[in-house]
This record gives sequence, structure tokens and C-alpha cells, in this order.
Amino acid sequence: MSSPDIGEQAISKAAEVGLETQLDESEELDVDVRTNPLDLMQGEVESVSVKGEGLVMQKELRADKLRIETSSISIDPIKAALGNIELNQPTDARMLVVLKEEDVQRAFNSDYVKDKLQNLKIHYDGATTTAKIKQVNFSLPELGKVKLEADLDLVEKEQNEKISFTAVPEVNAAGNNINLKSVEYEQEAEYNQDVAQAIIDSAEEILDLRNFELDEMSLRIRKLDVEAGKLTIEADAEIEDFPNAK
Repeated sequence: MSSPDIGEQAISKAAEVGLETQLDESEELDVDVRTNPLDLMQGEVESVSVKGEGLVMQKELRADKLRIETSSISIDPIKAALGNIELNQPTDARMLVVLKEEDVQRAFNSDYVKDKLQNLKIHYDGATTTAKIKQVNFSLPELGKVKLEADLDLVEKEQNEKISFTAVPEVNAAGNNINLKSVEYEQEAEYNQDVAQAIIDSAEEILDLRNFELDEMSLRIRKLDVEAGKLTIEADAEIEDFPNAK
């Protein structure tokens, strides 16, 4: 195998720097642009491969692994030489994202999600009362299911309660989100539906594939695998342009 030439290395580094501007944090990020000097002079690139680990995206959502593989692309060679990768036309790509249960748990512990789970109005004991969810525990206990547990304070009642339920993740019709269906409660309680819906809404917002969309990218889920301990999402991507360093 031949070693990458200076042109490949320069464009790969420019793409890597541009992608890093889209992330809050990355443990490892590698971009590999495959081309040859003659094609590169004409702005033709065979493919681009992105491999990342420990990437923190929007809403503090961490992806354990991220892979992107593009088809052939056409770029402006002069701008590329200056470190600005500009596509002449959109390109198709495949994306793979692996989320561990602790990655989703991290998002539930973010201030953004915690704030949305306060001061909920729920029906309990024949009246409307205020519920504050103190802690949500997210887990992937078995094939095809998620489990959510939470402690909550019923403010006016001055009571502490718990809720625990499982649900089945399914891709929505638009292909850009994971919905939680077929909810089963561990114990029946009057407040179950109201509290569970608030938690499910937060979970579905966390699992919205648009959280993984970089600038100038749109995604559609092709396949969802739910295993004990992790979620694996395969998606088709259309990339209008590559992120560039500001």
C-alpha cells in the first residue's frame, strides 16, 4: 500500500480541523481523504473516511464511536490547497453511530434535560400536583428494549415516589428519530402516564438523529440495533458541504 501524499495529508488535516469545530469534545478523531495527485489537481476525491471515538455532540450527547464513509466527491482544488474544502455538489455517505447506555445516561444528567423534568403538572389522587424528577436512570438491559427509572418528588403531597418502565425503541416514519413504544410499567400508579411521557419526550429528544448532524448534513436511519449495553445506528447521509475551521 502506498503512503498518503502531501495533498491527501493536507486535505485530511483541514477536514479534521473543520470537524473538530462542530464538536464539544473528542477523544479521538481521524479523517482519511483518498485521492491521488492528478485527480486532486482536478478536484476529484475517491472517498473520505471519518473515524471518531468519544465524541461529544449537541446536548452533551456522547457517541462512543462514529464512522462516516463518503462516495466519490468533487471539490474546489484551489480552495482545498488553502485548507478550505468546498464541495462542488452534494455527496452521499454512510454513517454508523454507537451509543453506550452510559452515553445516554450522561445526557439525562445534563442541566438541559434536568431542567425540562422539573415542575411537571401531573394527575395524582384526583388532583393536579407538581412533580420534580430528581434522577433518571437509563439502561439497555436486553435485546430490543430500554429501561427507564426515576425518583420523583410530589411537591404539594410532600411525597417521594418512583417510576420504572421498559419500552421498545423504533425508528420514526421520517427516519430521523428513535421513538419509544410498547411501554410496560413495573408497578401501576396513577401518575405513571404523565411522568413516563415527560421522560420519554426527553429520551426521544436525546435520541434525535439530528443531534449527530454536522453543518450542511442531513441523516436518515437505515437500521437500528438495540443490544444489552449499547445502541448501534446506521444511517444514510447527504452532505452539502464539509465543515471548515472558522
